[in-house]
Amino acid sequence: MTRPPLLSGVRIIESALLGPGAITTHLADLGAEVIKVEPPAGDYIREMTWPIIGPPGSDTGPREGNGNSLLHLHIHRGKKSITLDLKSPEGVQIYKDLVSGADAVVEAMRPGALARLGLGYDDLLQVNPRIVFCTISGYGATGPYKDMPSHGIVYDTWAGQVPPAYDDEGFCFIPEHSSIGIHAGPVFGSLGILAAIIRARASGDPCYLEIAQSDAAAYFDWYRIESEQAYRRPEHEVTGNKSDDYARRAAGTAGMKEGVRYQMYETSDGHVLFMASEQAFWKNFCVGIDRLDLFEANPGSKYADHARGNRALQAELRTIFKSKTSAEWLEFGNRANTPIGPVNTTRNIADDPQFAHRLPWIPAERLDCDQLPIPVKLGGETLPVPEKAPTIGQHTDTVLREVLGYDDARIATLRDAGTFG
Repeated sequence: MTRPPLLSGVRIIESALLGPGAITTHLADLGAEVIKVEPPAGDYIREMTWPIIGPPGSDTGPREGNGNSLLHLHIHRGKKSITLDLKSPEGVQIYKDLVSGADAVVEAMRPGALARLGLGYDDLLQVNPRIVFCTISGYGATGPYKDMPSHGIVYDTWAGQVPPAYDDEGFCFIPEHSSIGIHAGPVFGSLGILAAIIRARASGDPCYLEIAQSDAAAYFDWYRIESEQAYRRPEHEVTGNKSDDYARRAAGTAGMKEGVRYQMYETSDGHVLFMASEQAFWKNFCVGIDRLDLFEANPGSKYADHARGNRALQAELRTIFKSKTSAEWLEFGNRANTPIGPVNTTRNIADDPQFAHRLPWIPAERLDCDQLPIPVKLGGETLPVPEKAPTIGQHTDTVLREVLGYDDARIATLRDAGTFG
């Protein structure tokens, strides 16, 4: 039996610029109908960042004007695009007509942008009393930074996740890093939207949600931030691990630097992560390499013992790990029941067999570029494969006909009036 998508029947109206539009990508991937309302000029995300990608097999490359940014192709996959001039009364009315039959509205731009057009939360309650309204922005709708212009990287520098780096000439630069805020904000936002929709469908209660990507970047790093906060308390109240004789390590993952039995090691062809912090795993490792003497000399504590600062043991392990390839060590760890893991890069992770199994590419032939699927697995069924990100206004007529029931004459009249740009 073919089952409908998880979010079949859920309709979201999106007004977004740039990366925050990812908040509805997750919902579209799970089967929601997402209608992206764009100004006549469109969302300029199509030209932002790199790479710029042309469709596979085209005779002219993206330099000829037929390319889109990877950012757009990923973030807006599976969505419908309509164009509306929201400065016109007709455009505002069409927007309200869309909202009257929707579950949620997403304002993925500076808070209040829709309200200035007469389409804020209070305005939309008049046409849909159970609407879920979510605004997602950089620093949020409150606080001293709320009106600051910003881009995605600053949410991570604000959250303390990207330390400044310097080149050989002494110039400061942004080091390579994982972008957290622009991804975590949409994840938390989509979670909140789904929770609010469930309540609205059960009780009829509307909801106003407000998400800041900077908040999300900080919350995603809660362990390090909360560790620093805990260490502000007296040492008799907050200590280190029992295995470290209760001495405090550096906060969060900075405390991993001095680890020995939980550490990265170079192999004959790369690196692996050794994770034998439990005594049982450490013993399994020593038995497996026929070096029980290492265990007898350094048995350690039962749990969470990284053999901190034991340079003699670290030197032994450095020599041992260089004796095999990374693949050989992974096989050994599985066989000997001791945790040893891969150390990949963004360049080579696609060659990892676990990656290939869990995250099979959605091919460029489908989406104009190879893209990763949403990391959600269903037992006994599959998620729908996303459609390609839309061109500006690609679905204007279709949405007006199929969602709002407008006839061709009405659509033609609106087009002549410039409602669609």
